[in-house]
Amino acid sequence: MSALMIGVAGETLSAPERAWIANPAVAGVILFKRNFSDRAQLRALCDAIRECSPQAIIAVDQEGGRVQRFIDEHTLLPPLASIGALYHRAPFRAYRAARLHAQIMAAEILSDGLDLSFAPVADLGRGNLAIGDRAFDPDPLICAELSAIYARTLQDCGMPATLKHFPGHGSVLADTHHDRAIDSRAVAQILDEDLLPFAVGVLAGARAVMLAHVEYPQADAAPAGYSRYWVREVLREGLGFRGVVISDDIGMAAGAQISAIEERLRIHADAGCDLILVCDPILVAAATESAARLGFRTTAILSKRLRGRIPADLRKARESSTWGRVAARLTALFEPAGFTI
Repeated sequence: MSALMIGVAGETLSAPERAWIANPAVAGVILFKRNFSDRAQLRALCDAIRECSPQAIIAVDQEGGRVQRFIDEHTLLPPLASIGALYHRAPFRAYRAARLHAQIMAAEILSDGLDLSFAPVADLGRGNLAIGDRAFDPDPLICAELSAIYARTLQDCGMPATLKHFPGHGSVLADTHHDRAIDSRAVAQILDEDLLPFAVGVLAGARAVMLAHVEYPQADAAPAGYSRYWVREVLREGLGFRGVVISDDIGMAAGAQISAIEERLRIHADAGCDLILVCDPILVAAATESAARLGFRTTAILSKRLRGRIPADLRKARESSTWGRVAARLTALFEPAGFTI
């Protein structure tokens, strides 16, 4: 059973948006910078979403670096590539940095009233225009090790971890937000290199995997999110993943090769995507109408798997006047001296 996760336009909900969120085909909402001014407003928005749908899943991309949607009253997190660079100098510091980065992000997002940030990026850092310094490292082994630490830490903090963008977005140049991305390498190379961080992350217990809109023609003509081969054969059967499979945004250029919204939704669902992202509010009305015709419906199981639960001690620490010291410990890890465990 597939369901939608939708975007909304602003810092409060309009009447149509309230109706969309209450739609049985809609599992939740993904938030962006346009939805945020301060923590009080953000908590009120999350409360309003759950008034419409008590089991709604609320998500964001709060990766750090250039992909951090909430800035004011939040820790400015470094990009994951800075942790990978630290690994080459001081591996133990990099382990600690990955844990602290995940702890800070999870505590702040969960205490804001959201359930999860779609993290970590498990792609290889090999020059992709969309990924760039969002990835830990070009080396599959380093990326796998740090991705697993990050995912495990998120879940210890009560946030479901999402590995993205399966089976690997980092080794092709094009940015799927704006162009088709075609990775023509042999399947064996993709499986041996790009897939490794995802395989290790699955073993670490990640609850969700987000698909790439990249095409891998040596394996399948369809982009990964439209591909039964990648979702069912590789992810489900090959890696034994039993969590939630999430599409990338169907409004991105690489995901919109099929012009009809309904057909995009149908093919994602047929491929095996449980949750399909419709981030642009302009597309949501058509998507919810199409989802109704396709029989989409959210489920209690989906909500249970992706709802966040912040531990009381972590919430208390986040709201403490000393929270800034936690961020200072993260910063100290990147300095030549002054390392504090």
